[in-house]
Amino acid sequence: MTHDTDPASGAGRQSNGAHARSGRGDTDGHSEKTKGRGGKGLHRRTFLGGMAGAAGLAAFGAAGATFSLLTDGNDNEASAADATTATATLTVPDLLEGTASGGTTSYTLTAKTGTGEVLSGVTSTTAGYNGSYLGPTMKWTTGDTVLLNITNTLGDDTSVHFHGAHIPPKMDGGPQNAFADGETWSPTFEIKDEAKTLWYHPHALGTTAEQVVHGLAGMIIVADDSDASAALPSEYGVDDIPIILQCLAVDSSGDVKYNVSGYLGAGLSYPVLCNGTNVDSTTLGFTATRKRTRFRVLNASPADIMTVQRGDGGTLTQIATDQGYLTEATEVTSIRLVAGARAEFVLDLEDAVTLQTVVTTGWIRGGSGTYDFLTVTPDASDSPADLPSSLNTITRYDTSAFTARTITLGQSGQTMTINGSAGTSMSSMAMISTTLDAEEVWTIKNGTQLEHSFHLHDVPFQLIEINGSTPTGVDLGWYDTFEVVGGGSIKIAMKFTDFTDDTYMYMLHCHLLQHEDEGMMAALMVTDG
Repeated sequence: MTHDTDPASGAGRQSNGAHARSGRGDTDGHSEKTKGRGGKGLHRRTFLGGMAGAAGLAAFGAAGATFSLLTDGNDNEASAADATTATATLTVPDLLEGTASGGTTSYTLTAKTGTGEVLSGVTSTTAGYNGSYLGPTMKWTTGDTVLLNITNTLGDDTSVHFHGAHIPPKMDGGPQNAFADGETWSPTFEIKDEAKTLWYHPHALGTTAEQVVHGLAGMIIVADDSDASAALPSEYGVDDIPIILQCLAVDSSGDVKYNVSGYLGAGLSYPVLCNGTNVDSTTLGFTATRKRTRFRVLNASPADIMTVQRGDGGTLTQIATDQGYLTEATEVTSIRLVAGARAEFVLDLEDAVTLQTVVTTGWIRGGSGTYDFLTVTPDASDSPADLPSSLNTITRYDTSAFTARTITLGQSGQTMTINGSAGTSMSSMAMISTTLDAEEVWTIKNGTQLEHSFHLHDVPFQLIEINGSTPTGVDLGWYDTFEVVGGGSIKIAMKFTDFTDDTYMYMLHCHLLQHEDEGMMAALMVTDG
């Protein structure tokens, strides 16, 4: 394992445009083909994603670890995945009930295989938690202690990472926490996070993309007793609605692809799913019985970027980023989510509103187009109070005395790297060593021309620079996952609080899951000094 215990002094600034939302060239093999707003005519496509040039294709290796869920699917078909009608009702994932005893709330999850329809009318082998596809939503409360009993019946090793949660590294669900088929892992921890939207998914070495694309993902809601939470919609499934968006790669037989060789196959489709339902030719419906409805959106795609907007061109009132509330409710025309990112917004409805997602590929091939995924129709007579003028207090870091590091995202032939090391094993990945209460500012430099989605475990970060420019608006919120465009950079600041360990490590990596599996992952060790 290579160590970086001597942080670089002073990170250089790069000027590559203000933000990933600005356009860029297609020379990196991830073209940003974004079609204009439209209806169903834009939905059907096979290979419309950006093709990598010869250099881009050569940068990736084929194949990867094989996931044995494909050998022993059970018969319970994913009920949410059949979208064969012109309209269908939005399926809201079940809210997982916990059992409280002795000050601890216990939850039970089983990772299992199944079947479902990723392409309408075609059966695919899938996987899910407590079902055939995706998983139930867990709702945690700040200050509570939770215990999760997670059983693996997949036929291969897995782990369960609580993405965005501030918990001890031994409970984080990274590669060191992988457990075998037939075993049960039982992490327990106190919820220190404030109100926010998290999610859970596998994170074992070399199999993350394969397991996630087949359906192993679920949402976590953290609730608290803040004034903002009291003023916002919070009744799950009524006025507080989870939206899990995915764009997958599937062949005509229903086989879901996850690695380079799969994505380079012929005749692929790139269906878009909302809460497990294919919305290529279906706009789902939701009847809002409250005039103000809160939506929590997760991009659970392996690589593709999802931009959420209104079909009528109106605004969304964004209230939160990955890591909690913004300082105030902010009107935006769209919300761009790279793989692994989340956001929350509210709609105050007088008339029906159709939500769209614009899909742009983040990888060598992928989705493209604009999809009407949900029409929200009001059937309510209540009169919600004005939103609070303030949702959160975010004190911006003064980074003048912070320790500076440079984290370089790179590639070597077919291998993806961080700081020159490929994290395909625990012993080969680079390791960042820091200490409790350390204050650091990192420059995340993209040394490739590929799209990357940088994710940091353990603590939230603030954006200090985006491609050399000072962040504004919602980019001043808290994050754990953010876009780094080809040749670009971001500068982030964080403080390592609460947890130390001299054995278990956190991870930092690209959340384009194929890049993670190909080595773009490093370890973070936080010790007590």
